[in-house]
Amino acid sequence: MQNPHCSGDTWRLPQAAVRQMRHNSLMVAAPKSRHMPQSPRVQAKSGHSVAAKSIELMPGDVAFATAGDEMKTLLGSCVSIILTDPRRTVGSMCHIVHVGTPNQENRHNTAFGLVAMEAMFAKLLAVGIPAQRCEAYVYGGGNMFPDIVNERSVGDRNAQWALDFLADHGIAVVESALGGTGYRKVSWRVGRSSPTVVNASNEVGDIQ
Repeated sequence: MQNPHCSGDTWRLPQAAVRQMRHNSLMVAAPKSRHMPQSPRVQAKSGHSVAAKSIELMPGDVAFATAGDEMKTLLGSCVSIILTDPRRTVGSMCHIVHVGTPNQENRHNTAFGLVAMEAMFAKLLAVGIPAQRCEAYVYGGGNMFPDIVNERSVGDRNAQWALDFLADHGIAVVESALGGTGYRKVSWRVGRSSPTVVNASNEVGDIQ
């Protein structure tokens, strides 16, 4: 016997079932669809579910961070430069060991000032911020052997190179702490606040 609800290969629902389906569809509350939970990926882009990073730089390192992230390092005669946009939404930090011109073997070694700054410029430009629009913080350049070195120290040369490089590239220095005879612990959480600088003597036991 032919099914009364089909014709050939095409199935037809009874009119009563059709009316019931239409009724059910009208009973669905449309606004509920606007409150469906976002996917983790969308939440991450919104900035509410991403954990802030903490980056500790060793000598020769270059780092890039966004608002809320922390960058930190320990300096002696080395120099650290922080570059950030005027709104303080991103930042890049380096730990420079050498300020001379690197040889061919070290042309990619970010322990050298020129290479480190090129790497920082590239990281900032990758997010649309030219280095010339940035402001700088400069720290370090201490004389770690004051009992031996009474004249211009390695730290002095490092500090002067950093200031000269930034001036040559039209980058304003908004804060600096250079020279002296002790270590410096520098940390900065990318944002409106200035970096924190803690001075310590050159005795290892005094560094916390």
